Amino acid sequence: MGKKEKNRSLGRGLGAILGEVAEAYENELEAGKEEVGERIVEIPLDDIVPNPYQPRTHFDENAIAELAESIKRHGLLQPVVVIERDEGYMLIAGERRVRASREAGLETIRAVVAEIEESRFRELALIENIQREALNPVELAHSYKELIEEYGITQEELAGIVHKSRSQIANTMRLLQLSDYVQQKVAAGAISQGHAKSLVTLPERDQKIVCDTIIGQKLNVRQTEELVAGMKKGERKENRPRRKETGFDLTPYRNLIEENVPFRIKVKENRVEVHFENEEELKRFIQSFTRNR
Repeated sequence: MGKKEKNRSLGRGLGAILGEVAEAYENELEAGKEEVGERIVEIPLDDIVPNPYQPRTHFDENAIAELAESIKRHGLLQPVVVIERDEGYMLIAGERRVRASREAGLETIRAVVAEIEESRFRELALIENIQREALNPVELAHSYKELIEEYGITQEELAGIVHKSRSQIANTMRLLQLSDYVQQKVAAGAISQGHAKSLVTLPERDQKIVCDTIIGQKLNVRQTEELVAGMKKGERKENRPRRKETGFDLTPYRNLIEENVPFRIKVKENRVEVHFENEEELKRFIQSFTRNR
């Protein structure tokens, strides 16, 4: 499969793929039930598992009860659509019918067994979960990384596929630079992605310290940023080369020096700064050292 073809299939998502499969089978059933009759099978309701790749939706309990009564009286007129799995079937379309049939006390249900390559479930599930925001920030970051590496695409291209901004994807993927400890806290919801972004540039040891501080003191993102900035400032001061201590201070001699040096000067601890207004002053200063030689 070429890069463009991969991008197209990637962008559709498992929900879209399965929805199209379900719609195709149900349209086919409506168009000619007699022609496809042999493709409809009776399967145990207990063997059907929900589709984990599609978003769950709210089901009106009253509507389910009414459908259950209809099924009791008239039977199930429209079969559900499933995919065969190792130990049963995964539901693609007809969750209301499955629920109502169970409520009606049925043990089996009429179903069409559709076909789709299971090898594609993982890649399509990633897109589906990203699009419906079913992942925590760390899982999302790993999903972005997996898709970029699998398809050889850029962050910009992925942004177009999953309908997110490139900066959003980049910021999320930066979470993978965090220590395992901090990633676990983000995944568990103990700290937010906003908190975590501030920790990325810190050494692993400091990441844990700040992470525990955020949780223990219930810091907001702004307070976390200030804490991290303070730690970095302290680190810069600590790493800055210190001026060698001489133990000699000229400050007590300031007046004596100023009275005897006919130039503009500044006395600072163990040094004297001499300022010249022009070249003539510089020559006079040099002559004061060479006059008695």
